[in-house]
Amino acid sequence: MTDAAGFARATPTAIVPAPVVPLLRAFALDGVMAVLLVLGGTVVAAAIWTAWRAVSVASVGGLDAAQIQAGIGQPGALAQMLFALAATSFAALVLYFWRRRADAGERAVAHAALRRRATWGWTLAVGTSVFVGSSLLGWLGRLLGSEPVPTNLALVEEAARQWPLFLFLFAVVLAPAYEELLFRRVFFGRFLAAGRPWLGLLLSSIAFALVHEVPGVSANPPMAVLQLWLIYGGMGAAFAWLYWRTGTLWAPFLAHALNNGLALAFYGLA
Repeated sequence: MTDAAGFARATPTAIVPAPVVPLLRAFALDGVMAVLLVLGGTVVAAAIWTAWRAVSVASVGGLDAAQIQAGIGQPGALAQMLFALAATSFAALVLYFWRRRADAGERAVAHAALRRRATWGWTLAVGTSVFVGSSLLGWLGRLLGSEPVPTNLALVEEAARQWPLFLFLFAVVLAPAYEELLFRRVFFGRFLAAGRPWLGLLLSSIAFALVHEVPGVSANPPMAVLQLWLIYGGMGAAFAWLYWRTGTLWAPFLAHALNNGLALAFYGLA
């Protein structure tokens, strides 16, 4: 990641709050564009994978169309993670450069924030607290008979068995990078720059929770879905607050990476 990726402060220290309605419209537009870009990127990535598999299978020779189609098969864990990486990072970068690009002043503020010991202290505290808080919510849920299964759990477990190093790179570096760029810089940062940080914290955290546990996609019962929303929403709120508090997007990125790394290590997935 570089400064051009928007790892910079989103707002000056004191501004007049902007009207709410235009902000909500801009946020809604950001959200719609993000969904369309992710869907489009996923379709393109899947098409490229399918074409590559078709060429690989057809190169064997002597196969008819039905055999080639059967040989293509379904994308495995690695391919699905690459689809997610390509689609979401594409959406995050497009929205950043198009809608929320940092200027030289913001990048200078971010660099200054990284030189403060307090920034590193808050980053360590938030990253650790998010992991502990999520684990505590999971424990309390089990006491109440709720054991949600995250939508991506099977994917992560397969990747842990077959590609542990890539899983570590994906979960600890790549996913935190594009998620922080999209949810904190683009979504939350718009409200922060407009002097409406609390509203932005709420809405961006709801969006973060809904993306990680889409209603109706998994077999989780309502209580388990609510539990996952609380966990992911709390994470999003904590990382947004850290961005607000420190003035640099590097802080929530590092806290996010720390949380994910602890989760991989604690649950034996790495």
